[in-house]
Amino acid sequence: MSNRFKPKFNIKKGDKVVIISGDDKDLKKSRKVLEVYPEESRVLVEGVNIVTKHSKPSAQNTKGGILKKESPVHISNVLLWDARSGGPTKVKLTRENGKLVRIAKKSEEVIK
Repeated sequence: MSNRFKPKFNIKKGDKVVIISGDDKDLKKSRKVLEVYPEESRVLVEGVNIVTKHSKPSAQNTKGGILKKESPVHISNVLLWDARSGGPTKVKLTRENGKLVRIAKKSEEVIK
């Protein structure tokens, strides 16, 4: 992406999201966002897109072996979880008292 315009996303670190496509698709289970990478348009979600990494023995890790860890997924593959309606929801941005506020479209509730 170019440096001229910074992308703006409706998903932030700590939000509960639902995976809507891919191998880990599950519209009933909410998961926590661990990290957001706006430059790559990706999010790191807890327990999703698990990859195996082979590591050599080193001073810190004397055993080495196979490590399993999460890998980022594209932001278009996740939707925000709405606890009130119990499902995924889209987000709209509005201004309240001069501040931008995220509102869930299904329940019309403010997202904190």
